[in-house]
Amino acid sequence: MFLEPQETMPQTSVVFSSILGPSCSGQVQPGMGERGGGVGSSGDLVFQDGRLISGSLEALMEHLVPTVDYYPDRTYIFTFLLSSRVFIPPHDLLARVGQICLEQRQQLEAGSDKARLKSFSAKIVQLLKEWTEAFPYDFQDEKAMAELKAITHRVTQCDEENGTVKKAIAQMTQSLLLSLAARSQLQELREKLRSPAMDKGPILKAKPPAAQKDILGVCCDPLVLAQQLTHIELERVSSIHPEDLMQIVSHMDSRDKHRCRGDLIKTYSLEAYDNWFNCLSMLVATEVCRVVKKKHRTRMLEFFIDVARECFNIGNFNSMMAIISGMNLSPVARLKKTWSKVKTAKFDVLEHHMDPSSNFCNYRTALQGATQRSQMANSSREKIVIPVFNLFVKDIYFLHKIHTNHLPNGHINFKKFWDISRQIHEFMTWTQVECPFEKDKKIQSYLLTAPIYSEEALFIASFESEGPENHMEKDSWKTLRTTLLNRA
Repeated sequence: MFLEPQETMPQTSVVFSSILGPSCSGQVQPGMGERGGGVGSSGDLVFQDGRLISGSLEALMEHLVPTVDYYPDRTYIFTFLLSSRVFIPPHDLLARVGQICLEQRQQLEAGSDKARLKSFSAKIVQLLKEWTEAFPYDFQDEKAMAELKAITHRVTQCDEENGTVKKAIAQMTQSLLLSLAARSQLQELREKLRSPAMDKGPILKAKPPAAQKDILGVCCDPLVLAQQLTHIELERVSSIHPEDLMQIVSHMDSRDKHRCRGDLIKTYSLEAYDNWFNCLSMLVATEVCRVVKKKHRTRMLEFFIDVARECFNIGNFNSMMAIISGMNLSPVARLKKTWSKVKTAKFDVLEHHMDPSSNFCNYRTALQGATQRSQMANSSREKIVIPVFNLFVKDIYFLHKIHTNHLPNGHINFKKFWDISRQIHEFMTWTQVECPFEKDKKIQSYLLTAPIYSEEALFIASFESEGPENHMEKDSWKTLRTTLLNRA
């Protein structure tokens, strides 16, 4: 049965709370202390109902840095570190944090209160620990690492040999280096892996031999294939990090002259995940179009419809959308004789869920239901939520475009970045789910390496299966035949 859509909005998940703390509301948490005030204006910070909504960049940076009597809310730490890269490179932010720390340290040293100085140092180390754990890639360049070393050197001057502050810094540094090494190795490995080979397709009536393997020869169980697709999705999406998603804002905000120039390079993880969607769509179309007999093509279409339905029930909306997109490509959609033999009731239900009208209202209702199921889950299978990535990106883009980065008074519109951070937080929660399905290397190898037809090859195979029916199709077929003959 299909997952029943839920009408109630789910509460924000707490799976990612190791970084974000107990909520992502932006409200000051009890007992954390406040730097200089509450509701209303506090220097260059503006609060509304206890929630920070705007401030100058300098004031926001100062609000990040602890004092003896204050430690920033962890949701603020995450949101500001995530969004600040739109305005200032991480290494420059780290340098400014170091300057603020030095100024405060000098004031404490003048008071000769070692206990307060040690307390302040411990809080600075805690802030750096949270930063290096949430955004380790901010420290990949020499400038950032040099700034980190300078700050940690200053805060350890009051600590005795083998003191708690020095031990905490040593552990933090070791964890950071391990994270950077692991991520670097992963990226090197993935850069070696290429997308599935693009097959030029048949050459005029040269249909694939009957013995050639297709997806049904590798896996004929729709549920098993949906589970393996989910395995691939979770593996690929787990390599996406919050700062990668924040680049959506950096890339699209070409008018903001203050955006972080170092973030303009598109990350490999985002590109690879986007390519995976396209490859899966083309693989579905290839598997259908290269089948010789109409009866077998019908079976192939019905198989993929069942796979898409199983993906929906699992909560894997991205693969589901990719499969539907593949079956809606023109070379597949035009196969009217084949589709006339397909029991399309299931497909109609799937298309209803992915109906683009009202901003994909049906899909969003289903996504809310899956999210609520995930939050109440007793098993890892019920925790899986893989949204349609392209729609998620559009949502971030929409949030970015309808709200300005700066208010008329020059303040940063921090309310906007709370909203973007909340969206990214929820997405990151979903990426942390461990896949509960056993990996099948044979099936995954086929899905990731099977040759896929180019768009031209798909049309050729489609026309060979069912000839052109109108003048436009006849002209297209004639052009393709001429191109192939000239190429031969």
